[in-house]
Amino acid sequence: MTQSQLPDELPVRLQTALDRHDLSEAQHWLDEHPPHLIADELARMGSVDAVVAFRLLHKDRAIMVFEELDPVDQQAVLMGLRDSSFHELVEAMEPDDRVRMLHEAPAKVVQRVLAGLSPGKRRQTAALLGYPEDAVGRYMNPETVPLHQQLTVAEALERVRARGGRTKTVYTLPVVDSGRRLTGIVELRDLVLSAPERTVAELVDTEAPQAQATDPAEEAARLMRETNVLDLPVVDSENRLVGLLSIDDAVEVIEAADTEDVARQSGSTPWAGHYMAATVWQLARYRVVWLLLLLLAATLTVTVTQFFETTLEEVTQLAMFIPLLIGTGGNAGAQAATAAVRALAVGEVRGSDLLAVIWRECRVGLILGLLLAALGLAVGSLFVGTDIALVVGIALVVICAWAATVGGTMPLLAKRLRIDPAVVSAPMVTTLVDATGLVIYFLTARIVLGL
Repeated sequence: MTQSQLPDELPVRLQTALDRHDLSEAQHWLDEHPPHLIADELARMGSVDAVVAFRLLHKDRAIMVFEELDPVDQQAVLMGLRDSSFHELVEAMEPDDRVRMLHEAPAKVVQRVLAGLSPGKRRQTAALLGYPEDAVGRYMNPETVPLHQQLTVAEALERVRARGGRTKTVYTLPVVDSGRRLTGIVELRDLVLSAPERTVAELVDTEAPQAQATDPAEEAARLMRETNVLDLPVVDSENRLVGLLSIDDAVEVIEAADTEDVARQSGSTPWAGHYMAATVWQLARYRVVWLLLLLLAATLTVTVTQFFETTLEEVTQLAMFIPLLIGTGGNAGAQAATAAVRALAVGEVRGSDLLAVIWRECRVGLILGLLLAALGLAVGSLFVGTDIALVVGIALVVICAWAATVGGTMPLLAKRLRIDPAVVSAPMVTTLVDATGLVIYFLTARIVLGL
């Protein structure tokens, strides 16, 4: 198998072999595929089959596969292992991976993991678990190779050789003073390419980005993306080095945050684990709460329609354009909300930009409304006459401007109120714009048609 092969190109024989109780075929499948593809197959299975397949792996490959699994899948595998295998697995994990797995694990899993660790690993894990949830301290690796400024390049490289095997990364080497306070970083590449007699002080980058252990992990991860660094030094409140956030962990943090935002933007509760492993009832449970809330919110639309019932009775042709108007307004609001949530997430927009965003989105909405209104006037005049077409055209302009303004500003207001901006994005904006759009439409009809 070439490394360019994708999972969809592989024959799905593992589950078939297990269904037939053919362990030799399952063993053959596991032996010929790389760890990340094995992990993907295990994540798709039920917990019993996943544990059976995992037990067929050789020890070294089992550890590599286990590290590729998501935390929720790691918990499921661990609960099916015997004590000896359980202890070996959790002891071999990287500290940050172990803490991430325990982040939302049941209490009995946490107790069993901590009890199975050596005293040093237990203290290390407990220290990382002591940081706030979603803080970068939970995701960093505390095992580093710190260097002192007075070391020569030759001495620094010798120290890397001596201690580098016990750490996750040696590409970025933190430089500290006698009190373990961070003074900067030096890249392994610079050490390798420099003369042996030069000192670390001559190579240290004192302006390299860093984060405090209590900073949000997502902010630290996005800082790494913006500054193009492989590892980010993490310090405590007194600037003492406590660990490194590596690029692979940063990517996972951003992926998890983006996954959560996408789920909330679509009006669903985020879930952990593989989509194919979730049951139909689980998926329904994740979605039903938001649908119920949005259904209740949609009663505003019904209330507005009842309030303007006499207007509809006088000009029944107005009802023909209700779906068009609320659909257009909802889409315009959803577009603006999605753009605002994304801009907030990547740091392009701040809370202080609220007025600028209102002015910007209002103008965008007006332009969109004018373009759509021109089309609406042309088409409407052919079917319902100029008067009704004029009502629709004016309403489109106002609704689009209003929808874009609401969609662009609600995420910023949510951010100020410490609410996840994704929660009040597309579904909530669409529901609000539907109701207010009808009010705009019927008021425009009353004014233009003199009702």
